[in-house]
Amino acid sequence: MHFHFALMLQALWTGVCQAAMQHYPAAWGHYDVCKSQIYSDEGLTWDYMACQPEAADMTQYLKVTLDPPNITCGDPPETYCALENPYMCNNECDASTEELAHPPELMFDIEGRNPTTFWQSTSWKKYPKALLVNITLSWNKTIELTDDIILTFESGRPEQMVLEKSLDYGRTWQPYQFYATDCLDAFTMEPKTVQDLTQHTLLDIICTEDYSRGYVWKYDKTVRFEIKDRFALFAGPRLHNMASLYGQLDTTKNLRDFFTITDLRVRLLRPATGATMVDENNLSRYFYAISDIKVQGRCKCNLHANSCVYDKEKLSCECEHNTTGPDCGRCKKNYQGRAWSAGSYLPIPKGTANICIPNNIGPVIRPNVSSLGVANRKEVAPQVALSTAPSVHVANSKRARVCDNELLRCQNGGECVNNVRCNCPSAYTGLQCEKPRCETELGGCGGPDSGQAPLMAPPSPRLLLLLLLGSALLREASCWPAVL
Repeated sequence: MHFHFALMLQALWTGVCQAAMQHYPAAWGHYDVCKSQIYSDEGLTWDYMACQPEAADMTQYLKVTLDPPNITCGDPPETYCALENPYMCNNECDASTEELAHPPELMFDIEGRNPTTFWQSTSWKKYPKALLVNITLSWNKTIELTDDIILTFESGRPEQMVLEKSLDYGRTWQPYQFYATDCLDAFTMEPKTVQDLTQHTLLDIICTEDYSRGYVWKYDKTVRFEIKDRFALFAGPRLHNMASLYGQLDTTKNLRDFFTITDLRVRLLRPATGATMVDENNLSRYFYAISDIKVQGRCKCNLHANSCVYDKEKLSCECEHNTTGPDCGRCKKNYQGRAWSAGSYLPIPKGTANICIPNNIGPVIRPNVSSLGVANRKEVAPQVALSTAPSVHVANSKRARVCDNELLRCQNGGECVNNVRCNCPSAYTGLQCEKPRCETELGGCGGPDSGQAPLMAPPSPRLLLLLLLGSALLREASCWPAVL
């Protein structure tokens, strides 16, 4: 009997804990749904949400270019020696034989094959002239990086290298990171690591010596550009606080642009040479070989699409919210009733769609604030648009710019009105809707009238009954002899 009582008590306590526990999603929303149909006072209507494509392996969709074009080994055939053993010269490269060729496509094939496949350069036969190679990865589309960029070398990691990015399809380039065995000597930069960065210095370009050790560390083959470590400066070590990161990406254009690319360029400046001086009598030991490049990301669709298609060797967003263009960067024809705006991650977890609206109608998006203080973005019956009389513009032109759709964006789903004020959801206040309204109310954000959900849900009648029953059972148990 006592055993059954113990099992009942355990089940009771488990039920109490589960009922009282606040469950949070594993991640702060994936933004994978652009709209859903809901019932409201106006009948069946659309609820619009910010959305974005899932992250994917972006190397499936790129075009690779090498400079100089004839830098790949095999034409003419060449024999290579191992860096750590100059007498082991049994690696042959021959472009005319498939089994011995090492074309650039092998940097992006399926890993795990035996033997490993890789691209390989010609040897350093023109030493002391520098062995320089540019590897350019182009998508012809704006990409948002979501994970570390990883290069795996089969030849020993280069002693000097630069990773660069372009945001304008290769017309201009900016460095992402410098790599060297000696940063001061190679680039006159103090060596740093990503752990030296802070929220205020995240955009700094650093030189690191972490990935340029000699052949003694031959099992350390990878070179990284650490995306997730930079995300963690806002989202925490395990990226649990994505709301903080999304808030920063939403309101700081420079931060968004830092993780956005159209092209990447790997500049190989000096191959691995080992712990000694360059052996001029055996230059076939020195070359570059890369077996894999990983680039994880998603199409940039300005939070107006949840899918991206690859057609005719080109990526493009399948735009929603009455937007169009490769990046959903403009309103569709006849849907230009207000200026185009990118979607917003805020408020968490659905964000704000900022849909394009029909011409000459000027409907007003009336926020319907739920108990969580999140505005539901609903398209409702057309109403009279705000006045655009010249006198309004004259008055506004004399006021300071409070918001726009680029650098000074309204937060938490607020809408910028004439660049002079943010029209905030009812759950938020402040110049840019940055403050929860409940902070100024009696009882603060934890009060019953705050408009914010309490951390603990109020006890249900079932929970109260379980607690009372548990208390009675515990009182009864205290009178029984302890035999368990």
